[in-house]
Order: sequence, then structure tokens, then C-alpha cells
Amino acid sequence: MQDYFISLGISKEVFNYVLMPLLIFSARVCDVSINTLRIMFMLNGKKKIAPILGFFEAMIWLLAIGQIFQNIDNPMSYLAYAGGFAMGTFVGMTIEEKLALGRVLVRVITPTPMPELIEYMKNKDFRFTSVGAEGRFGKVNLLFTVMKREALPEYIQKVKSFNDKAFYTIESVKRVSEDELNVMEDRPSFTNKVWSRMRK
Repeated sequence: MQDYFISLGISKEVFNYVLMPLLIFSARVCDVSINTLRIMFMLNGKKKIAPILGFFEAMIWLLAIGQIFQNIDNPMSYLAYAGGFAMGTFVGMTIEEKLALGRVLVRVITPTPMPELIEYMKNKDFRFTSVGAEGRFGKVNLLFTVMKREALPEYIQKVKSFNDKAFYTIESVKRVSEDELNVMEDRPSFTNKVWSRMRK
């Protein structure tokens, strides 16, 4: 690779201290981003997509680490490698957040029932359970549901609008009952999101 760039008129110093670190940095951003997405797909049970991402992740990582060993005396390579890892983590998390794939379990705990929120959930065709429970300061109402992550922001906004002091928790969900039905529901959403992001 070095000989190729030198043949283009690029000096050895520019290649070693500018181009090579940039290439290593970019490779690490790509493979760490892919790794973040691969873990996300694994947690959501996407058995067909995760192995493909793992293949490209490993290939890019080998290319990056190979260049590190070829330039082992160059401290810029190490900085680029570490910087690419950090940036790749950020990029991967940002992409995962934008795609908002999978489902989450949301628990809402309030001192009294929230009929407005229950009515909202019925209108949105959410499946939910509302039960009475015992809290630290007495009786409370526990409302929990499983929904797609893309619906979460609007739902939380509704919860706050009905009761700004409501306590809620959110957890990722790997599988739910009626798995085949839910996988088919997720597939069009995932495909549309990926293509829409690629077109931007």
C-alpha cells in the first residue's frame, strides 16, 4: 500500500503520519460501529443479519490491525486506532438510536390509576396490564406494556403530560410471545428505516 501511494507522488512522511493514521481511524470507526449494530441485532434475535455484520466486522478489524503491525514504530497508528474505537462506539450508538429497532418493556408506577393513559393505549392498540400494588408510601398503581422502540418517545411524552411525577422504567426485550407474528411486523419497519437512512 505504501508503494502505491508513493508512486502517486505522496511522500513517505505524509503517508506514515497522515494517510495511514486516517485509514486506520476510518477502519476502526467502521468495524466498531458494525460491532455495536451486530450486538443490537443479536439482542433482538435477528439471526440472519448478525452473522453478516460479524463477517464484515472481522474483516475490517484484520485490515486495521494488519496496518498497525506494518507500522508498529509509528505512534500515530496507535492514536488513530484508539481514536477510531472511541468514535466508532459513538457512531454505532447514534445509528442504533436512530433506527430504534426492537421492543421495550415500560413500567409506569403512580399513586393513583391513570385512565387517560389507559384510554390512549387502547386507542393505539397497545397490549398492557394495569394492577394494584404496594409501594413504600402505600398503595400504588402499576401499568406495564411492551411496545416498539419507535413508539417510546411519544408514549413517554404522554405519560409526563398526564402525570409529570410518574415513575417509569424501561428495559429492552429480546423475545415476546407470538414470536413469528412480531418478527413479521418488525421486518418492514427495519427495511424501510435502513433504506431511508441510506438515501439521505
